[in-house]
Amino acid sequence: MAAVAMSSGVALKQGVSLAQSEFRGNALRQQQPGAAASRVQNVSFAVRAAGYTDELIATANKVATKGRGIMAMDESNATCGLRLASIGLDNTEANRQAYRQLLVSTPGLGEYISGAILFEETLYQNTTDGKKMIDVLADNGIIPGIKVDKGLVPLTGSNNESWCQGLDGLASRTAAYYKQGARFAKWRTVISIPNGPTELAITEAAWGLARYASICQDNGLVPIVEPEILLDGEHGIDRTLEVASRVWSRVFYFLAENNVVFEGILLKPSMVTPGAGCPERASPEKVAEYTLNMLKRRVPPSVPGIMFLSGGQSEVEATLNLNAMNQSPNPWHVSFSYARALQNSVLKTWKGQPENVEAAQKALLVRAKANSLAQIGKYSEEGEAEEAKQGMFVSGYTY
Repeated sequence: MAAVAMSSGVALKQGVSLAQSEFRGNALRQQQPGAAASRVQNVSFAVRAAGYTDELIATANKVATKGRGIMAMDESNATCGLRLASIGLDNTEANRQAYRQLLVSTPGLGEYISGAILFEETLYQNTTDGKKMIDVLADNGIIPGIKVDKGLVPLTGSNNESWCQGLDGLASRTAAYYKQGARFAKWRTVISIPNGPTELAITEAAWGLARYASICQDNGLVPIVEPEILLDGEHGIDRTLEVASRVWSRVFYFLAENNVVFEGILLKPSMVTPGAGCPERASPEKVAEYTLNMLKRRVPPSVPGIMFLSGGQSEVEATLNLNAMNQSPNPWHVSFSYARALQNSVLKTWKGQPENVEAAQKALLVRAKANSLAQIGKYSEEGEAEEAKQGMFVSGYTY
C-alpha cells in the first residue's frame, strides 16, 4: 500500500492520478478476548491528488510577497455602474472598459500590487488598443484573479440573513478561468451581527466557503476565503471579536473537512472593529490588537497570507489599521485586498475625462504605495489629503 502523507488536514496519497478520489481499504481489527474470529473493518478517508498542489502554494506565496497586496476591481457590472454614476458616467461597457484599463495600465503598479481580482467581463476583455487586460497585468508583474461567486440571496429560515450562491457549475467555470489565465479566485459571503448572527447563517457561510475553496484548488485556482463581518450595527469591538472568532472557527473546521490545502489559500477577513453606529471608536492600535489576537487563535500559520478587506473604512483609516498590525512579526503575510480604499480618490480624480487619466493613475500609485508601506509597518499619515480620511460606509455593503 502506497504511503500516505498528512499535511494541514489533507491526505495526499502517492500514485493517485484523478483530481480527487476516495481510497477504501480493509484493515484487520485486533481480535478481542473471547472473539471467535478476527473481524474486518472498512476504513475510508478522502484523498486529494497533488496535481496542482505545488502550483497553488507557489501562487499563494507570490501574491503574499513583502510590501505588496491585492487590488480588488471585481465589482459586478451593476456595482461598477454605481461607482461610475458617482462621477456622472453611464453604466456602459465602454465606460467600464475605460476605467478598468486605467487601473491595470498604471505604470509601476506592480511594485506595490501583486494580484488583481477581476470580474468575468474584465478577464475576457481587451484594452482599447486590442491588448488583453490580463496581459497588461502580467506585464506589470501582477497575477490575475477572478470573482466566482454569484452574489447574495436571502437565507430561508434565518433572521433576515443572506447566503452566497454560485456552487452550481463552479468546477467547469473555474477550469475555464484557469485556461483564460486566472490563477486565484474570490468568493465573498457576509455575516450580519445585528441580525444574529444565527448558527444557520454561520454554518451556511462556512460550508459554502469550504466547498468553493475545494473546487477551486481542484482546478488550479488559489481560493481567497472571505467571510465578511458587516459593519452595520451599534455593537462594540468586543462583540465583533466574539462573532469573528465563531465564524473563523467554523470556517477552518469545514476547510479541513473538505481537504483544502491550507498552504494554497489566502484569507480576506474583516478587521475587528466596532460597528459603524457604535459611539466608541477604536484606535488603530486597538484594532490591531483585537484583530491579530483573533487570527492567532483561529488561523494556522501554514496559511501564507491575510489580505484584509477595508470594510467601508476611509482610505487613511484602513491604511493606519494595517500599519498597526505590522509593527511586529506575524505568522503570516499581513496585507490588503482593497477596492474603494485604493480607488476612491482615483475615481474622483479621473471624472471620466481622458485628460485626467495620468493624474488618476498617480492617485492610485499614492494609495498603493501607502498600503505597501503599511504592509511593512512604515506608513505615516503625514501629508494625506483630508478627502482620503473620509469614510465610505454603505449599509449592508462595505466592500
